[in-house]
This record gives sequence, structure tokens and C-alpha cells, in this order.
Amino acid sequence: MAQSILVTGGAGYIGSHACKALARAGYQPIAYDNLSRGHREAVRWGPLVEGDIADSSRLGAAIEQYQIAAIMHFAAYAYVGESVSDPALYYCNNLAGTLAMLETARQTEVRHIVFSSTCATYGTPEIVPIRETAPQCPVNPYGETKLAIERALHWYGEAYGLRWVSLRYFNAAGADQEGEIGEDHDPETHLVPLVLQAALGQRPAIEVYGTDYPTPDGTAIRDYIHVDDLADAHLRALERLLAKGEPVALNLGTGIGHSVREVIATAERVCGCKIPVQDAPRRSGDPAALVADPSLAAELLDWRAQYSSLEMIIHTAFAWHARQRMRALNLNSAP
Repeated sequence: MAQSILVTGGAGYIGSHACKALARAGYQPIAYDNLSRGHREAVRWGPLVEGDIADSSRLGAAIEQYQIAAIMHFAAYAYVGESVSDPALYYCNNLAGTLAMLETARQTEVRHIVFSSTCATYGTPEIVPIRETAPQCPVNPYGETKLAIERALHWYGEAYGLRWVSLRYFNAAGADQEGEIGEDHDPETHLVPLVLQAALGQRPAIEVYGTDYPTPDGTAIRDYIHVDDLADAHLRALERLLAKGEPVALNLGTGIGHSVREVIATAERVCGCKIPVQDAPRRSGDPAALVADPSLAAELLDWRAQYSSLEMIIHTAFAWHARQRMRALNLNSAP
């Protein structure tokens, strides 16, 4: 009988890709999502349980019903700007909600957690590429809540025997290579889908925030990691835990940075069109460069990014976004 894995936030962007990877590897993913920001149609590889992570009764019943062996925890709000303007929302959902989930897991004797963390826990790095030993000094409530959860996992492990892996990933991007699921946020804040929306005529232009950074072309540099590579890393982290591997925090990235202008130029080649651009001032708190040192994940998980060339990321994302646009146009034109 396949082991059942509870995927909180399983109707979201990365959670749904993780569900697909789990199913392909022979596990039974159980998507647990309140659908406040996830999408019902993204749940295709196992059942959906509608519920909030803070609802201990609902969550505990799902764990018992499906005999959950481990939890992959993606359920969180993830807009940096929103976290600054409404920190209470983030501390309540991301931190208090996760602590409630951990207590339910403890009471139901679930001992394995793969946690979706972020490079935002590092804040503005002193040295790039960033190693896991770099100081963690978040500059926004989103990063603060993720760091607080990492620390809680450590102490829950020490006190209660919880086994965990925290995966600090950099800029998730791209779409399922078979075109079944993709990135669909409302509002959208991530660069790649915003660029593609401009290419498809769904927005007038892509705004480039900051053209005077100390980088080769003056725009910010980020480490883009394909969502399928992220899903694979979560699967490997799960298998490490089930094989009694020690708790660890790992960076997930490629070790290669790309500037905003590089992303736009690559999208123009992939899409075959000129993309309108508007220069804008820097956003407060945006570092010049965020690039991972992923060597520890390679060592401990035997994981390396396989699909994360900028061309592959944009090709898969563009194919999915173009298909979604065509679908919407067909629906709107139907009698």
C-alpha cells in the first residue's frame, strides 16, 4: 500500500507540482488546502481535503483518515510587499497556523516534516553565492515568519523527536513540462509570469524596478529554479527523512544568477516578440543579487537542478500561459 503524504498548500503552485512528483514516485499525495489562494483544478493526483492548517480537528481527522506518514508543508502567504503592509496576516497564518499544525502533527504522532522555507530568511546577504551558514537576518515579515518556523522545527526536534528538512529555495519559476499545471497567482508579483503576460498582451509593459544596481547591466540578479526541480528536491528530502536521515536546512538553487534584463531578453527569444519595458525606481529592501550555493543539497540529497536553464524555465512557463490564455479566449467567445 502506498504511503500517504499530506501536502499542505497542495492546491498551490509548488505544492501541486510536489503532489505530481509524489504520485509518480509511488506515494499517495493528500492535498490539504483552504483554497484561499490555491486552485481546486490544480489537485489532480490524489484527494483534496479542504481545511485550514490551524483547524486542529479537521487536520487531525485527515491525518487519521489517510494514515499520514509525513507532511510536506507549503501552506503560507508569500507576498513580501503584503507582509510589510499587513504583518498581522503573516504572523497569524504563516507562524501561528504552522505552530497549530505542528501541535496537531505531534498529537497524531506524525514525525516527519518537509518544510517550504525561503532565501528571504537571509535578508540582504554579505557574500554571494549564499551558503546555509550565512547569517539569517530577514528584512520583511515574510522572511521573519519562515525563519521563526525553522527555529521552531529545530526545538521541536530536540524536545519531541520531530524529524525535519527545511528547504530554502530561491526564485521558483517555470511550469510543469507536460503542461498540466503552472503558476497562477492573483495578484501576480513574480518576474517570469509578469514578463510573459506582457509578451501575451495581458499587461501593457513589464516594469523593471531598479536600473542602477552594482551589476553588469544595472538590474537585480536572481537565481531562478524550475518548479519541477523544486518538486524533485522535496521528494528527495522526504526520502531522506523516511530513511532516518538527520534534520537539515538546505538551499535550493542553481548557483547561477540572471539579471532582470537577461530574463526579458530570453523571453523575447522564446516568445518571438518584442516585450515592452518601463524602467522604475528600486523597491525598498531588494538586494542587488541573490544566488544560492546549492552544494550541500547536492551532497546530502544527491540533487542538482536538471531543468533550470533560463530557456527551459521560460519555454515551459510560456507554453502554459499561452494555453491558459487560449482557453480563456475560447470560453469568452463561446455562445
